Amino acid sequence: MPLVLSLEGKVALVTGGSRGIGAATVRAFVAAGARVLFNYQSSKVKADALVEECGHDHCAAVACNLRGLASAKDLVDETVKRFGKIDILVANHGIWPPQDASVDQVSDAQWQATVAVNLDSVFSLVRHSVAQMKKQNNAGAGKGGHIVLVSSTAGQRGEAFHVDYAATKGALISMVKGLSTELAADGIYVNCVAPGWVGTDMSEPALNDPKTRETIFATIPLRRVATPAEIAFPILFLCTQYAGFITGEVFNVNGGAVLTG
Repeated sequence: MPLVLSLEGKVALVTGGSRGIGAATVRAFVAAGARVLFNYQSSKVKADALVEECGHDHCAAVACNLRGLASAKDLVDETVKRFGKIDILVANHGIWPPQDASVDQVSDAQWQATVAVNLDSVFSLVRHSVAQMKKQNNAGAGKGGHIVLVSSTAGQRGEAFHVDYAATKGALISMVKGLSTELAADGIYVNCVAPGWVGTDMSEPALNDPKTRETIFATIPLRRVATPAEIAFPILFLCTQYAGFITGEVFNVNGGAVLTG
């Protein structure tokens, strides 16, 4: 009998789900049998199209600006309101200021914005998702859960001229390491997927510049960037029964780039 990556009966919250890695993750999760709520900030047309594609019974979209601590609880509550529970959190959203800036030129505003989106909001999402998962466990309505944070190669080896981005992505890895041991007794698995360069809207300006593109490809042993689906399916795997003995890990999906940096 063939092995099936199934999330049948599971409910997932996927952030930044209207495009790129997030949209690919939503599609993969729905195809695996999950019901998914995702947020978007401004891409309403893309979000609505994705819901239509996946089906309203299996997928819902909510406009939510995940910046800082305040909005995460509303998003978790909306997931429970719509689908009755939350079994999986995939924190995929984030920003990457595309312009290089040496550390002495990074403005207070840029630093604070990157931290607010990439770290503060993720912490708040995890806090409220874990509270809901524990509540479900205590009520006998669920068993454990899965959390996958999307970090980056920059979170492991740093990224020159992008200190704010690298610092926040490194913090997510530390968060995964600590939470995986803290939450193991509750049956909540916490892992990280760390992409390198991916063909998304966020990376488009860099990849469309021939000189920058050549430099990027030279750092990747496979000599290409990933597709969003190539990140989404490792995320899916970490939320299935086949990853039942994996927690606290960084799943590198970067074409070997992290080995050459």
